[in-house]
Amino acid sequence: MALVAIHNKSQFGVGDQVRVVQKIKEDNKSRLASFDGMVIGIKGREENKSFTVRKIGVGGIGIERIFPLAAPNIEKVEVVKKGKRGVRHAKLYYTRDKSKSEIEKIYSRATKKEALKSKKANKKKATSSRVIKPKVIKKQSTTIKTSKVKK
Repeated sequence: MALVAIHNKSQFGVGDQVRVVQKIKEDNKSRLASFDGMVIGIKGREENKSFTVRKIGVGGIGIERIFPLAAPNIEKVEVVKKGKRGVRHAKLYYTRDKSKSEIEKIYSRATKKEALKSKKANKKKATSSRVIKPKVIKKQSTTIKTSKVKK
């Protein structure tokens, strides 16, 4: 259950929008083809690692491709947009049932939450960096009044 993978010094994770550039050989010609989509899963260990990229094609049809990380025909993997930091699932298969706009809402909610967290952290740092003067509490002197009792 890997959440991140590294290909030629570029690190990407589950939930990231990536562009996978492949070298395709046809007869004696070679060309570069790119596949843009969201990483919905990373599986395997070490050299057997592979990742699944899903994109929404023409007519709203989902297209998924599985790329082995050690494949020689993969030129590079570019991260177009970082996904939610601290993804809680290794496989985002639940996004198969969601439309493109619903997936964008997930990203926008995550970025809003991160912005709020960073604002709170900055406020906390600002208040903790201030020097707080200790308060001096003056104790009131207590005097006991005695009354004379007549005999």
